[in-house]
Amino acid sequence: MNIGLVLSGGGARGAAHIGTIKALEEVGIFPTHIAGTSSGAIVGALYAAGVSCSDILNFFKTIPLFNTKRFAIKKPGLINSDNFYDDLKAYFPNDSFEDLQKPLFIPAANIVDGTSKMFSKGQLIKPIIASASFPGVFTPTEINGKFYVDGGTLNNFPVEPLKSKCDKIIGVYVNPLKKVSMRDLKHSYSVVERSYKIMVAAEAMSKFSECDMVISPQELVNYTTFGMNNVDAIFQLGYETTKRALEENKIVFKS
Repeated sequence: MNIGLVLSGGGARGAAHIGTIKALEEVGIFPTHIAGTSSGAIVGALYAAGVSCSDILNFFKTIPLFNTKRFAIKKPGLINSDNFYDDLKAYFPNDSFEDLQKPLFIPAANIVDGTSKMFSKGQLIKPIIASASFPGVFTPTEINGKFYVDGGTLNNFPVEPLKSKCDKIIGVYVNPLKKVSMRDLKHSYSVVERSYKIMVAAEAMSKFSECDMVISPQELVNYTTFGMNNVDAIFQLGYETTKRALEENKIVFKS
């Protein structure tokens, strides 16, 4: 049986994906096809390469996202995305989708023409970096003369490439929409930010029905996109939520 795993974006909240994978494997569920956006692309790529959950978690805890040596100079962004290449090269020495143990699909958004591109073959590291390049924070990534940013901008729940290839699909959404009141929206930027979050969430949630099971820890609203100090707690939340979901669902994921 082919089992697809969809991993959404969510910054530091992507550590919950690692907890989900650990919980799935403990009950004998081993996804065969992976599609991931942003932090989901990072976790998905490492998992597709055969990296253990403990080592993926260690990656999240040790890679310095906001290091002054990585600040961009004369580029559109605060952090130079190119500087993460060597960090990833240690895990992907051949820099190739074809070298992975599992098929992997990574979306990124073309910042110039506004289209979404799904990467699944050829060079691997730049698409990972591009998909995880949060606009305005990380610089756009150039791939074959085109510039890409965070895949979640246009596709934060990339179930599409798995539908024709998998018998069952498990989705993990780690970017839940926080409940607010009008008292929380006092400024124009708050309204703009809220509108963007609603748009991204609506696009993702409209595709939940295409999965056989969706795991979405609502408690993740208490953690921020760049709250890297909470990685262990976020990992545990993903693990525990997945364990409960597996107990509550009667869906068969084994052949």
